[in-house]
Amino acid sequence: MSSSSIQNANAILMVRPWDFKYNEQTAGDNEFQQRPGIELQDKVHQLVMNEFALMEQSLRREGVKVLVLEKNHTLLETPDAVFPNNWFSTGADGSVLVYPMLAENRNQERRIEDVEQLLVEHDFQIRNLLYIGRPNEPKWILEGTGAMIIDHRRGQVFAARSERCHERQFENFITTRGYEQGFLFDTLGSSGKPIYHTNVMMSIGDGFAVICSECFADKAELKQVLDNLSEDREIIEISISQMEQQFCGNILQIRNEKGEPLIAMSRSAFEGFTSRQKDILEKQGKILAMDVNTIEIIGGGSVRCMMAEIFLPSDSI
Repeated sequence: MSSSSIQNANAILMVRPWDFKYNEQTAGDNEFQQRPGIELQDKVHQLVMNEFALMEQSLRREGVKVLVLEKNHTLLETPDAVFPNNWFSTGADGSVLVYPMLAENRNQERRIEDVEQLLVEHDFQIRNLLYIGRPNEPKWILEGTGAMIIDHRRGQVFAARSERCHERQFENFITTRGYEQGFLFDTLGSSGKPIYHTNVMMSIGDGFAVICSECFADKAELKQVLDNLSEDREIIEISISQMEQQFCGNILQIRNEKGEPLIAMSRSAFEGFTSRQKDILEKQGKILAMDVNTIEIIGGGSVRCMMAEIFLPSDSI
C-alpha cells in the first residue's frame, strides 16, 4: 500500500531554467501559456533565472532542503525543464518513478541518471527505479504529479482526464503503486477545453484542499470528490478566474527540516486569494509567496510545478 502518514515533503528538487522559453510543443493544450511580446523576448532568460534564484533562496531561508539540478550541456534544449514534477516523483518506500510525457522535448527532460546521482549525493536512499508504462510510451501518457494529486495519508489519487492523463495509465499507476482509490474526472476551462494538468485546479494539504469546482464537467463527479475531501479537510473553492489568471490552484504545502508547515505559492496566487481564503491557509502553515511571473506567463506553470517533492528515506536521519 502506498499510503503514508506523511502528506508533505521537507525536501524538494528544482531544475535551473537554462533553456527556458515558450514551448511550441506544449502550447496546443496548455492554454495558460502566453507567447512573449517582442519587447520581452531578449529579457526572458535573465528574468526567469532571477525568479528561480529568488525562489530557491526563499525556500532555503525557511529551512526547506532544496536540491538543484543544473544543466547537462550534452542534451537537447528542454524549455520546460523548470517543471520537473511532471516527469518523476519519489516515494517513502525508496522508489523513484518515471512518467511518460506528451511532448517530445519534455521527454528529453527525463535525466534519470543525473537525478539519481544528485539524490544519492544528498544522502537519499533509492531502492527502486520504476517506469510507469513503457520507457518510451507513445500513447498512454501520465505526467506525474502534474496530472495527479496524491493524498498520501489516505492512499487516494485525484486526476482530471486530458491528453496528459490517459485513463488506462492512471489505472495502471493506481494498481502498480497499491493506492486505495483513484478519482478520475472531466474538466472544462473557460475556453471549453479540458484542464491540461490537475495541479493547476487542485491542491491537497494536511488539513485543507483547494479545488476549482467550477471546472468540473460532471456534478456527480464533483460531489464524489468534495464529499471525500471534506471528511478530514477544509475545502477552499476557487473560481475559474482565480485558477486561470492567478494560479491559485498551483500551490503546495511542504515542511521545513524542523517539521514546520509552509504553503508555497506565487505572488500572483497570493494576490488572487480572498482574505478569507488566506486566513484559512495561514492556519495550515506559513504562506511563502514568491514572484515567478515570467515563468507563469510564458511557461504556463507556477510554483507547485517547479518543485518535485522528495519523500525518499535519508541516510542522514
